[in-house]
Amino acid sequence: MRIAILAIPLIIFIVLVGFLLRGLFSDPTELSSALVGKPVPEFVLPDIYQPETLHDQSVLTGQVVLLNVWATWCPTCRAEHEYLNQLAAEGVAIIGLNYKDDSRAKAVNWLNTLGDPYQLNLFDEMGNVALDFGVYGAPETFLIDTDGIVHYRHVGDVNERVWTGELGQRYRALVEVQSGGAS
Repeated sequence: MRIAILAIPLIIFIVLVGFLLRGLFSDPTELSSALVGKPVPEFVLPDIYQPETLHDQSVLTGQVVLLNVWATWCPTCRAEHEYLNQLAAEGVAIIGLNYKDDSRAKAVNWLNTLGDPYQLNLFDEMGNVALDFGVYGAPETFLIDTDGIVHYRHVGDVNERVWTGELGQRYRALVEVQSGGAS
């Protein structure tokens, strides 16, 4: 009995160390998403440039697209922005989801200054749609197929390393599959 009582703290310590080591060696940019394999959530949001124009989830169908969650207050978003402009120039379809910016004008000015890589930009002032996507913060990028099904979620900036690695490979493979193998 005495050995069992002494072993309990040791067992608790080993379990705790196991959880800490698992967290230490996990990749924080690969957070799982409950949406992977499911349709994008339903929404209606205004266009960032034309607030009277409303868009729904259908804007995320018809082509393989990256949905990039960004904000002017996000320094990492600024860091990734030049690379997003480059991807857009190469023909990668990107739709922006402006997340919790307090001023539409500030967001539009930011895009006018840094360039606008987005085919379309949605204004999510309260962050409710981003919350429906399971967004923790900005930037986050979702890979969505032609039917509006989420295939992948990347947390953090999209840069050359990320693009030439998993995200770009997944994007190109999905484009090829959904175009019937002709790319």
